[in-house]
This record gives sequence, structure tokens and C-alpha cells, in this order.
Amino acid sequence: MIRVFIVAASRLTRSRLQNLLADHDVEVIGSGTVDSLAREFADIATDAILIDASGEQYEVVLESVAESELASEAAVVLLTDHAPRGSPVDAFREGVRAVLPSDASADQLVAALQAAAAGLFVVRASDMQAALPTIPATQSIDELAEPLTRREREVLQMLAAGSGNKEIAARLGISDHTVKFHVASILGKLGAESRTEAVSLGIRRGLVLL
Repeated sequence: MIRVFIVAASRLTRSRLQNLLADHDVEVIGSGTVDSLAREFADIATDAILIDASGEQYEVVLESVAESELASEAAVVLLTDHAPRGSPVDAFREGVRAVLPSDASADQLVAALQAAAAGLFVVRASDMQAALPTIPATQSIDELAEPLTRREREVLQMLAAGSGNKEIAARLGISDHTVKFHVASILGKLGAESRTEAVSLGIRRGLVLL
């Protein structure tokens, strides 16, 4: 379980985000504004900071993140409606780990928070070429020696959302034993030693939708 602090100017927005993350593998340890976080950060043990910057200028938000130096202490995930499409690199330079639209779903938020807390950068498929211009457009980032099956991709997506074996089994209408079989196969194909590592590798390879 990762610990998250929510930052937003509006108390209503903070409450909405907290409700959105409820019942997922996330512990919301607190919420407040950027100013309050800067004052209290020394006493906060958090893995990730979720900042809602909707309604604010993108460049101004990035400057605030850089000046606060919060990104050096925890993974920063930014929600905004004003990020120029295809330009996540500026945010990454300022220490932000992920930039998502403000209407991102709970599954998308959880996956991004888990990846960011694991030390990874989260890039939407539409921004991939801008973030990694050295990768040829014809090269697939999800190539594996043995590709994941459709069912394995579904299970990996649910793992990224923080679902346990019983929940996955219930949602897919299969047994716990079958879920364990799929998880073991996913770990083997990705070369991962744990579920968390499998999710991280899946995100890096574009196998997990954010």
C-alpha cells in the first residue's frame, strides 16, 4: 500500500479525489493546499503527492513544484487540463513523475501513483514520442519474447489497479487458482519477481492503460 498526500486549492476537489481513491491499495494520509504542505512536509511520511492543478496555468504550476523542492522528497503526480499535448518532458525536468488529465479515472490514478512511487515516469501513449524521441515510431515498446494473452493483459490491468486475487477472480468469473496461474505466467513473461515489479514493467512497456 502506498501513502498519498492530496494537494488542491479547493476542499471539494480534495474530498472528491480522496473518495475516488477509496477502496484501492492507497492510503490517503492527508490533504491540503500547496502552502500547507510546504509547512507540514517535515512531519509527513508519504510516498507520493497528488497535485490537482486544474484551472491553473501549467507553467506556473511547474515553477511552484520546482521551487518547493517537494519532488526531491516524494513522487509528484500532477492533474491538469492545461498541459500542452505531447510535451511531458518539461514536467519531468521539474521533478514531476506523471501528468494526467483532471478527469482521470480511479484506476488510472492508482496505476500512475504506484508507478511514480516505484520511481518510474508515467507517459500517456499519445505523448510517448515526445517523451522518448529516440525510439523509432516503428518500434513497438511492448514486444516480448512471449506476448501476454488477452486474459493476462486483463489481469495485469487489474493488478495495476490494486485488485487482489479474489477480486480479480470474481470480476472475471474464474477461480482463484486460475488467477494465480495467470499472475505466475505474467511474472515469467515480464521477468518480474513481484506483482509490483510486474505492474511497473507493464507500464514501461505500454501494457497497462493509464
